[in-house]
Amino acid sequence: MKRKLILADSLFYFLAAALLSILSSVSSPVSAQLIKLNVGYSAISGEQLPAWIAKDTRIFEKNGLDVQLIYFTGGTTAVLALVSGEVPISQVAGPAVVNSALAGSDVVMVAAGATSLDYWLMSLPEIKKPDQLKGGSVAISRFGTASDFVARYALSRIGLVPGKDVAIVQVGGVPDRLGAVLAGKVQGAILNPPASFIGQKKGLNILADVSKLGLAFQYTGIATSRRFTREHPDIVRRYVRSQVEAVNRIHTDRETSLKVLTKYFGTGHPGEELGVTGR
Repeated sequence: MKRKLILADSLFYFLAAALLSILSSVSSPVSAQLIKLNVGYSAISGEQLPAWIAKDTRIFEKNGLDVQLIYFTGGTTAVLALVSGEVPISQVAGPAVVNSALAGSDVVMVAAGATSLDYWLMSLPEIKKPDQLKGGSVAISRFGTASDFVARYALSRIGLVPGKDVAIVQVGGVPDRLGAVLAGKVQGAILNPPASFIGQKKGLNILADVSKLGLAFQYTGIATSRRFTREHPDIVRRYVRSQVEAVNRIHTDRETSLKVLTKYFGTGHPGEELGVTGR
């Protein structure tokens, strides 16, 4: 498998028409006064790299924003923070936003980020076939999140019944799930880059490559509330613009991208050890 820079192709292809409409109305900040903005993000994974890049390379500041990134374990928690007003914007996957909206909140996705999945269902080295996972457990972040949905979908596609043949266990973020399966606390885990590459290097098996299962899916995107969008449209525009500029930086500055990814993933591994290479 040819490894690519984590956000090379599937990450943050924003809806073109919406973006052209939004960005055409945005001018560069004319005031030196930065707008303070708390933003949540729901995973320690490559899909969050645009926000990390925008923060660490001061793209947010360039667009007039003083952004504080706050980590919440799983999309459900991140959306609850959005609904409660703890943060006005969150980087989160579709399921938690949809579930919250169906429950009556006014949360909305304003920019589509990753619209395909890069998850692998990975297992201990001794588990090489799906039926060997029966009676075991698979780690996710929290119920109702993207990892929960993907785990159930992947298990069903390889002939296993979630909750019957295999237990679904709430463990936490991607690094926590990687640690749990490597320690043998669970028999499998839903992982994505760079954790999936690290797991592969350490001998974990790939029972299902979800990216090849043909599932269209709204993964990480930018969520806010309709009220915040109405009351602060300029802030939303500035934030989306920053994301777009960060994606361009990722594609044109590999060295910085690797350093930032390594910093936030918190492994201490250099970029190459994370399984990230250039295109």
